[in-house]
Amino acid sequence: MRYHLVALGGSRMKSAALRAACDEYLSRIQHYAKIEEREVRDASRIPEDSRVIALAERGEAWSSEQLAELVGRWEMDGRDVTFVIGDHDGLPPEVLQRAERTWSLGPLTLPHELARVVVYEQLYRAHTIRRGEKYHRGS
Repeated sequence: MRYHLVALGGSRMKSAALRAACDEYLSRIQHYAKIEEREVRDASRIPEDSRVIALAERGEAWSSEQLAELVGRWEMDGRDVTFVIGDHDGLPPEVLQRAERTWSLGPLTLPHELARVVVYEQLYRAHTIRRGEKYHRGS
């Protein structure tokens, strides 16, 4: 199983600080799972056979523990998981229709760069929860 994070719009991260935060969590996640980041112009570049998780304000709000449970199910299934973050216009209808689940990071509007950091941090946290490691203090 592999994770993909697809950022629509094709623009590169401009903030060096947020890029560094992403890279830090990416290196941590790689101890548990394979993960790949893509910046694409349109939704046609989303991996075909992957389980799509759309990030949208109107999605489900998951606790870190709920995400850890989902991660466990996804690992058992063995199918790749693709998280899709929209551009300034949000997600196109075809992505929302294709999505198996829609995940809300909360009611706030986040810049796509910051949303990436949050997704990576939560994936890392989910893996540490599953393994009973000290990173997640709430368990």
